[in-house]
Amino acid sequence: MTDILIIEDNLELGTLLCDFLKRDGYIVYHAKSGEEGIRYFQSSPVRLVLLDIMLPHLDGFGVCRLIREKENIPIIIMSAKVDKEDQLAGLELGADDYIEKPFDIDIMLAKVKGLMRRSYGTDTKQELLRDGDLEINKTAMTVTKNGILLTMTKKEYELLVLFLENGGKTLQKEWVFQKIWGSDSFSEPSTLTVHINKLREKIEENPKKAKRILTVWGVGYKYCYTEVL
Repeated sequence: MTDILIIEDNLELGTLLCDFLKRDGYIVYHAKSGEEGIRYFQSSPVRLVLLDIMLPHLDGFGVCRLIREKENIPIIIMSAKVDKEDQLAGLELGADDYIEKPFDIDIMLAKVKGLMRRSYGTDTKQELLRDGDLEINKTAMTVTKNGILLTMTKKEYELLVLFLENGGKTLQKEWVFQKIWGSDSFSEPSTLTVHINKLREKIEENPKKAKRILTVWGVGYKYCYTEVL
């Protein structure tokens, strides 16, 4: 899970933002174009987007529109365009804030912190789920194994949380699918099997001989803790 996706073609500014945000403890990815930003957004869970408007090819307005079609995550637009029309256009597309360049880095960090707090709660206590060398931080929405951060899609992350929170229980396939994809999903139930296999590749020592996520034939799946709780 990435805390902040920066979409900024100015390498110097993007690097500066990365450095300051990482110093504050955020997990950050810097995309140098709108196209790269959308590809990353579609493949990895993101909590907040810092978005430049004046990008080559696919501009920030187009990126904002595409993100809003999929997710309601916080978006802060960064732009040297100070016209009222541009600001209104960004806000009408669904941006949560609009900050003019050049900006004070401390003001930007305060805006990020404020949006994160309003969007994901004020409790700073980390909610942790652990199983041996596997750890889920529900506050940061991250998964680590042996202290190494694992890259996961939103659905993979949600599945893993569901399994650990129901460890030792046999969960019916239909129930798991409804919990993660919902009754209105256009996805096929077979997509659950695909996601289970991908999860096993990331958390099992030997995915073909899984010890954590077990298949209960004819029923569904059961998560077995590697350590006695």
